[in-house]
Amino acid sequence: MFFKKSILTDADISFGIINGGTTRRNFENKLYEKYYYLIKDGTFKHKITVEDAASTYSDTIIAVIDALVAGRFQEKAQLKTYVFQIFNNKCVDLIRKNSTNKERVNNGVSIDEFTLQMPDESKLIIQKLTEEFEFDKLKMELIKLGEKCKQMLMAWADGYTDKEITSMLDYNSPQVTKTSRLRCMEKLKE
Repeated sequence: MFFKKSILTDADISFGIINGGTTRRNFENKLYEKYYYLIKDGTFKHKITVEDAASTYSDTIIAVIDALVAGRFQEKAQLKTYVFQIFNNKCVDLIRKNSTNKERVNNGVSIDEFTLQMPDESKLIIQKLTEEFEFDKLKMELIKLGEKCKQMLMAWADGYTDKEITSMLDYNSPQVTKTSRLRCMEKLKE
């Protein structure tokens, strides 16, 4: 199915996203581009930064795509109305989050700003302690992942390629190694 840019309707975009396939990404991009103007509207209406509005808009588009694919969008309203409502709600949530005491505590002085005011010797001590803490924390997280993930990530951090890790750790192919490594990295991020 081929759509010209000027003829593409919300129904066409919804259909393209729901049906997936090789053109799904194209329809997702069309949805993103079609309501991009909401970023500017959000900065004006909600008095939030452009960065916050752009981030909120991206979250909105992801939520709309998820709703379309999961069948939660019932087409009781136009897609434009649905996108606008989700974006508006997310902006309000952001404003509420930023106005709570919890957020004010989180917006404190960063360690870097704090150390700039210290003498050089103190800065070095703080940096060394921070590095040691982060290294110890990383070691603990690697242990939680299991021995195989730990070995793989340590080898990768030492500069070994997926092909070299394949032979070192007896994987079937570099592609399997890469997939396993990416899964381990994802677990580590969590």
